[in-house]
Amino acid sequence: MAETLKKGSRVTGAARDKLAADLKKKYDAGASIRALAEETGRSYGFVHRMLSESGVTLRGRGGATRGKKAPSG
Repeated sequence: MAETLKKGSRVTGAARDKLAADLKKKYDAGASIRALAEETGRSYGFVHRMLSESGVTLRGRGGATRGKKAPSG
C-alpha cells in the first residue's frame, strides 16, 4: 500500500473495497491499527471503521492483562 491517500479524501467504491481488503490482510498478519493508520496516512478511527466494516474480529489491547493466567502447555 505504497500509495497513501490524500488525507481527508473520500474513499468510495472499488478503491474502498481494495483498501479494506489490504487493511484486513495486514491486520490479520499482526499489524496494529495505529501502524496501519500511519502507513496509509489516515486516522486511527478511519482504519478501525474500515476493519469493522470488512468483518474483522478486532484484537484486544496489548500489554499486561488481568485475570486468570492461561495454563502453559
